[in-house]
Amino acid sequence: MFELLTLADMHGSGNAAAAALAACAGLLIGSFLNVVIHRLPQMMQREAENYLAHEAGRSLPHGERYNLWTPRSACPHCAAPIAPRHNIPLLGYLLLRGRCAACGTAISRRYPAVEIFTALLSALTAWHFGLGLEGVAALALVCFLIALGFIDARTQLLPDSLTLPLLWLGLLVNLDGTFVPLADAVTGAAAGYLVLWSIYWVFRLATGKEGMGYGDFKLLAALGAWLGWQALPLILVLASCTGAVVGIGMVILRKHGKDQTIPFGPYLALGGVLMLLYGKSLFLFGLY
Repeated sequence: MFELLTLADMHGSGNAAAAALAACAGLLIGSFLNVVIHRLPQMMQREAENYLAHEAGRSLPHGERYNLWTPRSACPHCAAPIAPRHNIPLLGYLLLRGRCAACGTAISRRYPAVEIFTALLSALTAWHFGLGLEGVAALALVCFLIALGFIDARTQLLPDSLTLPLLWLGLLVNLDGTFVPLADAVTGAAAGYLVLWSIYWVFRLATGKEGMGYGDFKLLAALGAWLGWQALPLILVLASCTGAVVGIGMVILRKHGKDQTIPFGPYLALGGVLMLLYGKSLFLFGLY
């Protein structure tokens, strides 16, 4: 008994150390995810506008280089470059008291929120999985889902440049059954896409409206590739219930019109994170 308690204490200490390390790394990763969330939709828009201009024989409207690395970070309002000390995750926001050092414009609270959220989820993921192959893979999934959830919430876009690599990465991670057997991962990827694709077409034929976008199909397919087909029903239940509660709340508070579309990606991402961290517990307790 003493030996078992000692092993449990050592395991808990190891998880605590992994969680602390992951939280620190999560702040840095969250800072980069802010760049992805802000710039990736703009990169897509610029690429589309350049393509249309090229096809029409016009000069390209966006000739300057613009990606996740270039140009350096700057205030979106006055374009003043951000000093290195102000780029320190969370601390920079606190030093600036939430305002641009050059023009005084308020900085979106999304920036510290993403950093804190990433740090907390990274710590929780490391606590559950450690920092071995399984833990690093789980952290990658969580970071993808954070970026996708925030992008969809802002723009109602789920970029293929994130959803498709996430899908293939899930299949590769499960080659040796890291989270689920490969057969379950492949079936999950196919089922995840087809389930929402079918719902989309039933809704469209019945109402003449589009209830969701193709990005949602690909995101659920990616979650199926990571977590297996068995996780899909509960992910959909969690996403649908959470989305309904938030949507009704926003309508009641009059922050959202009744006919205004609500992005489904953030709720799929939330369902995926919950299933990643607590899916086994739900299964053991007979809730799944």
